[in-house]
Amino acid sequence: MRKVWLVLVLAVLALPVASAETYRISGQATYSDNTPVMLRDVFVECRPGVVDCYQHRGASSITDANGMFLIAIEVDEEEDGTEILLQLRGENFSHIIDLDTFRNTTEGRMTQNIRLAQDSSGSGFFGGLGCCLVLFGLVFMSTLLRTVAGLATPKGRAAFQGYREPDRHDCPVCNESVAQHNLVKHLIFEHDYDPMDAGEAAGRVMRKSWSNEEE
Repeated sequence: MRKVWLVLVLAVLALPVASAETYRISGQATYSDNTPVMLRDVFVECRPGVVDCYQHRGASSITDANGMFLIAIEVDEEEDGTEILLQLRGENFSHIIDLDTFRNTTEGRMTQNIRLAQDSSGSGFFGGLGCCLVLFGLVFMSTLLRTVAGLATPKGRAAFQGYREPDRHDCPVCNESVAQHNLVKHLIFEHDYDPMDAGEAAGRVMRKSWSNEEE
């Protein structure tokens, strides 16, 4: 007798699980201008106070490149006729769970298309992508124009080939601007400096310029 009661209890506990079935809702989501809503989440939501719907809240599906989505929830007989909301980009769309119609569909899913009141210009993802592309284009054109302008001058062409203007210093004797690598030679040949003295004088000039750059 005890075994019979145990079997009956297990059967009663398993009954709700056995009666539950997967209920599928699919369709296409579009904006008001008929463009597909791409890569956006469609959520199941409930109206305030509709407690029979709460167990399905949060079920979601992401739309594909054509705006198609498919949401699957587990329902039982008691939930037949329950209203759920399909939420997309802040807009809600009512759906009534209809088990009889669902069971008679050849595709094994309920079809419900979603058409938003907003148009595709409200898509932040693609709007941001467009802004990034425009910014990239402006930066590219600015860089290209600067490069072309630089190549139009001999100095710019030399810089493009890796040539760098040598540092210049004022001669301590005549104040003439002399390239750094020619300063010692200038002191020797133009001002009759001893090679050692010319090296020391050139060193003092260069150290002075380095000190000014550090300041």
